[in-house]
Amino acid sequence: MGLCLSLQASAFGLQDVIARAEKLAAEPYQAPEAIPGFMQDLSYDEFRSIRFDPAQQLWSKSRTRFQVMLVPAGRTYRLPVRINIVDAEGVHQLPFRKELFTYGDDALRKKIPADLGYAGFKLTYPINKAGVQDQFLVFAGASYFRGVGTGDHFGLSKRGLALDTGLLSGEEFPIFREFWLIRPHPKASNMKVYGLLDSKRVTGAYEFTIHPGQPTRVEVNSTLFTRDRIELLGIAPLTSMFFYGENTARPRGNWRPEVHDSDGLLIHDGSGEWLWRPLINPTKLQTFSFSTRDVRAFGLFQRDGEFASYQDPEADYERRPDAWVKTRSDWGDGRIVLVQIPTSDETNDNIVAFWSPPNTVAGGKRFDFGYEIDLGRQLSLEHPLARVSSTFVGLGDILGGGNVKNSYRLIADFKGGPLQGLGADAPVTAEVSAMLGGKVLERYVEYVEQTGHWRLSILASPAEGKPLELRAYLKRDDTQLSETWTYTLPTENDIKGNGK
Repeated sequence: MGLCLSLQASAFGLQDVIARAEKLAAEPYQAPEAIPGFMQDLSYDEFRSIRFDPAQQLWSKSRTRFQVMLVPAGRTYRLPVRINIVDAEGVHQLPFRKELFTYGDDALRKKIPADLGYAGFKLTYPINKAGVQDQFLVFAGASYFRGVGTGDHFGLSKRGLALDTGLLSGEEFPIFREFWLIRPHPKASNMKVYGLLDSKRVTGAYEFTIHPGQPTRVEVNSTLFTRDRIELLGIAPLTSMFFYGENTARPRGNWRPEVHDSDGLLIHDGSGEWLWRPLINPTKLQTFSFSTRDVRAFGLFQRDGEFASYQDPEADYERRPDAWVKTRSDWGDGRIVLVQIPTSDETNDNIVAFWSPPNTVAGGKRFDFGYEIDLGRQLSLEHPLARVSSTFVGLGDILGGGNVKNSYRLIADFKGGPLQGLGADAPVTAEVSAMLGGKVLERYVEYVEQTGHWRLSILASPAEGKPLELRAYLKRDDTQLSETWTYTLPTENDIKGNGK
């Protein structure tokens, strides 16, 4: 699958990768060869001792603002990828070189095969300080990539594609088999990367145009070719972690107030609706679908940006970036799927969100998608409505909760937008509805002088054996003032004490 070395950089582009993906889709799937077993069995500390030497960054001698560090294969990175550089001289494959890395154990260095290969790469750029190369985007493992904006701490991940995520049949993880890094001009402020994706049931060609900053923006053009039927095709998937937060009980023995990379899902539908769903850590796998038509954007957010909410100076949860996916064409009917997986600690990514077509996808089809991903803290959105700032949940059958058996007290605080500047006596009310046979027993809205936010307090009870599912927004007369807050409390939950 090599390319002619005389091919000029200006002649290489997305169409070349599309042609490869289409040809690959017409052939039987061949799993890539994994790295040697002893490399897969490395301990966490052993693998971390293999470090890329920063002095060896690609293009560092030419003082290019974009430079490249390479990720070694090993441990969970079991499948090496082919990495090519495209420059004025053509297309060149990067051979594996042991001397690019430092090793904590010389015996391990001697055992590593000369053709081990790379698991991926990290892009560096003076994103935080002039003249200082900092990592801001990493491609490594399956189709995963992670990015940050200026001053951020790495958090949630993005993926090229998700297949059957959350289904009982099991998830299939596509991989990027090959990358092409287009060498930028030394003073360039953006860079292109191409990727060839492959799996048993689909292939894909990807173009990433990368703009570092606050936020860091990644423009994505992708073309997919299906080999076989796919029940749940996930486009522009985001993966994050939610262990516990202000809306859940704190696990026994944990001293930190909250632990999460993201605290909610935001959707901007083609109808103009803005919908906010706080995340939870369920006791059982949960999958929700939000029907959309021509969705404009969706993303996972870390809205709580206060250190006091986390009290973890090492993890820096308050500096974890948001990820906002904006479509660049009409995607038609579909759904935003939110998958929430139980986790007993913070080391597992247990949240996945993506767009999916409404029906099963047949084999032998082609799909084209274009979108942008903004990555950064407290993203500034063209959002005209008040936003949910906090969600709290407690029992409703206790004094102070409502003193009504089999009920819950739910609090949603709102700020900004049309609420800004309203007097405390403004006639702000709420539209609240319960689904699945639940009942709204009480609702009221009040201005909280201590925070300057408006608070919606709901007392509600679920139908017997059913989750409690609510939707609500603030209004003034018939004018909606806030985004729509939606919440589902499972029948087994940590608020009632029968969860974790």
